[in-house]
Amino acid sequence: MTDPALSDAPAAPARTPGPRAVDARRVERLCHTTGLLLVLSGLAHLVVFAVDGGPWDGPVSWRKPVTFGVSFGVTLIAVTWITSYLRVGPRPRALLLAVFAADCVVEVGGITLQAWRGVPSHLDMETPFDTAVSMTLAVGGGVLVVLLTVFAVASFRHRPSGPAGMDLAVRSGFAILLVALVSGAAMIARGVVLTRTGHQEAAYHSTAPLKPLHGVSLHAVLVLPALAWLLSRTRWSETLRRRLLYAAIGSYVAAVVGAAVWAVLTY
Repeated sequence: MTDPALSDAPAAPARTPGPRAVDARRVERLCHTTGLLLVLSGLAHLVVFAVDGGPWDGPVSWRKPVTFGVSFGVTLIAVTWITSYLRVGPRPRALLLAVFAADCVVEVGGITLQAWRGVPSHLDMETPFDTAVSMTLAVGGGVLVVLLTVFAVASFRHRPSGPAGMDLAVRSGFAILLVALVSGAAMIARGVVLTRTGHQEAAYHSTAPLKPLHGVSLHAVLVLPALAWLLSRTRWSETLRRRLLYAAIGSYVAAVVGAAVWAVLTY
């Protein structure tokens, strides 16, 4: 028999998420929305290019707001998703993601502004305003390097969670992403040196050899974890899924090595 006193006792209140969890979810939604808007901005400038025309390559073209808008938007969404598998406290992760989102907006905003003004966005020291924009983008690039390196280190300090193979995919993605950060920093550093020494045109062309390496390695942090997630939704054995993931990582590394060799040969 149930004790009447116990049956009349009030039910325990449902557990609600703490303020830190709520803040983290709010920042995640903000990052996803911001990333989507950046992608839409890039696609909108693809329409502008189709209407306005002009060169696709070169320091002044509609290519830059298109590619940077889409790339930064996709990367922001990917990093927001991937870091949910890292063992990082909700509050530090929310803070890092908020700064990352703001930095992505600054980078894409500066590049888009200069495209509409018809002047180069990077390495342009022609006027005080252009210098301010160029240096802001350079500093923003440095902030991106620091933030993404922090997340990369966190992925190797503690094993990421998630479905089978996600730990390997996340670590591999961040490791390859570091190559993108190094190549991006090298492009900026080389270009600034050439600009400061009076070789403006050479500065614009100096980044070309490293662009394929930078572009290929930048999105591994999305491609590999996305593949691991898709494989986890299949009914294949874990052994087969691991082999496919290893093959994908090997292929991606081979592509990065090929881009690096091409950069060295053409630099």
